[in-house]
Amino acid sequence: MPSAILDVVSESRTRYADVLTVREARQKYFEENGFGDGGYGERWVKLMVGPVPLFFPNSAARVAAVRLHDVHHVVTGYETTWAGEAEIGGWEIASGCGRFAAAWILNLQALLIGVLIAPAAVLRGFAWGRKTKNLYHGDFDEGVLDLRVGELRNRLDLDRPLPEPGPRDRFELLAWCVLAMPLFVASLLIAAAPLVFVGWLLVVAMG
Repeated sequence: MPSAILDVVSESRTRYADVLTVREARQKYFEENGFGDGGYGERWVKLMVGPVPLFFPNSAARVAAVRLHDVHHVVTGYETTWAGEAEIGGWEIASGCGRFAAAWILNLQALLIGVLIAPAAVLRGFAWGRKTKNLYHGDFDEGVLDLRVGELRNRLDLDRPLPEPGPRDRFELLAWCVLAMPLFVASLLIAAAPLVFVGWLLVVAMG
């Protein structure tokens, strides 16, 4: 792929060229990840956990957050791997998710998973987020798609060097992880409830 379009900067970050519009870069992001047109109009979202697909409703609150989250992927370069989502989760939590409850919920869970599978990367993302800005502090504006990627990076202070994580970054990340634990446990219970119910029905039927 031409370097004018895409530059790989690390295993979990891909840099879209500053000269592209955000719209062009987002389309490349969709194509590279098999997202079609972004899936904003789909009724269900599929999440692969290894070979096992999990489905959950694509709520209006989630769509509102994901429209901004996808642009964040473009300007930060974080990929959609488990590690990449954990890193961008740390970045979004540290830079704030505003009134987007869906973003807080999804990112806190990604953050907790991330400290287990890629703790150093999540810490770097979190430290970067504390020094930069994101788009969650306003509604999605189609006009942002017409900006150049470099211009939007500049507006969000993402064109600065990544900071070295310090003691305060570590302390605040730990505090967020503690807050995320009850939410993560509740989510696991909710996800497991249908399986438990089906198992109970089978036991009753066989009994």
